[in-house]
Amino acid sequence: MNSNKILFITSEFPPQPGGIGNHAFNLSDSLRKEGLQLTVLTDIRSKNGAPEKVFDNQLNFNVKRIKRRNLIWLSYFDRFFKAMRLITKNDTVIASGKFSLWLVFFLKLFYNKKYIAIIHGSELMLPNSYQRKFSYASLKNFNRIIAVSNYTKNLISDLNLNTIEVIPNGFSVSNDENKHQIQHQLEHLNLITVGNVSQRKGQQNVVKAIPILLKTYPNLKYRIVGIPTEKDNIENLAKELEVEENIEFYGKVSEEKRNQLLASSSIFMMLSEKTGNGAVEGFGIAVLEANAFGIPAIGSKGCGIEDAINHKETGCLVDETDINSVLEAINEINHSYLDYSKNAIQWSKKFSWKKIVIQYLEILNK
Repeated sequence: MNSNKILFITSEFPPQPGGIGNHAFNLSDSLRKEGLQLTVLTDIRSKNGAPEKVFDNQLNFNVKRIKRRNLIWLSYFDRFFKAMRLITKNDTVIASGKFSLWLVFFLKLFYNKKYIAIIHGSELMLPNSYQRKFSYASLKNFNRIIAVSNYTKNLISDLNLNTIEVIPNGFSVSNDENKHQIQHQLEHLNLITVGNVSQRKGQQNVVKAIPILLKTYPNLKYRIVGIPTEKDNIENLAKELEVEENIEFYGKVSEEKRNQLLASSSIFMMLSEKTGNGAVEGFGIAVLEANAFGIPAIGSKGCGIEDAINHKETGCLVDETDINSVLEAINEINHSYLDYSKNAIQWSKKFSWKKIVIQYLEILNK
């Protein structure tokens, strides 16, 4: 087993939400279970830091937090000096998130360590051209680069780096998924999206399709689960299209409640789109979490979701703005629902963290 000590620098980390943080936590926990020693360096994102303190005390590895300051440059300096103190005690540095990539650019000037970057997508599509170029320059300083999807890898194909490879996101399989039994009633079509209610997650694209879908599926219900960041926008759109009775908002729910909602849904919807600030879906782990319950998925082409859906096997890939394609995809899945559902369950098993961490270990051991 590799005896390297790891410093994991990440821009997000639980208990606050975020896909990068979810990935960082599960990777850290999986590496710890494999016997590696690691320290996580991340931010305090709550107002007083109390939720982070409670969360960190339950972990079996060290987490060092940095308070976010009103003057953002002070936070940058805090990150840098805290990283300098920690890096001397570690052999390998893993960086995830744009600030982490930038930090390593400077750390490598002083410390000869093994540096590994994890790229998710949004950090490569920043609207500010100077920040984007700095991200690219930072990536050239890493010994290895791990992209969470082929889509993310292709975003930097122009850099012609031979240090990059793809390791998809993983997810933790709970006992609930194993107990699920496929129960689908065509006359009661329950669509669901789990994720921050935002333009990037694409709830608005599902709502826009509902008037057409109702002509074929009059009992359709669309469940929206997640932090209601842009809930007002979705509600206004639903009222405009006169489909508010077909939409159910649940907000942020417990893992148990989320699993109940997934298990009783028909199709998972992730019609994500790229936003003006460069935010993009780098992979789509929520798709696999739904697949584990036997729930097929419909997702957007042209983003990381292409790696999360096995087209015409575990779900369908569509143009998120093409309503007719969405209807055709639902019809296709319903026509062979049992096959799609069984395929989805088997597909999801390929992405368990127990399997994904093995790929990380191979890189760490090189």
